[in-house]
Amino acid sequence: MSGDRKEDAVRRLLAGGAPPVPAGLCGDAVRRGERVRGRRRVVRRVLWLLALAGVVAFGVWASLARPWSVPPSGTTPPLTGW
Repeated sequence: MSGDRKEDAVRRLLAGGAPPVPAGLCGDAVRRGERVRGRRRVVRRVLWLLALAGVVAFGVWASLARPWSVPPSGTTPPLTGW
């Protein structure tokens, strides 16, 4: 019965207690976490700066190009009926 063997193996693992943890594991995990958090902070700031630069660039373009105004007509309508 493979189910009984698996059950026995799990029971032995649970009865054995927690496995030993290496001495420097906690310090290594803290240092790695600080590095990851620092990188994420830098990436977030760079993305905010890029977003701000995009908003400023769009504002400058919109103020110069005035895309909301109607462009002038290229030709005049023919005069008929005079």
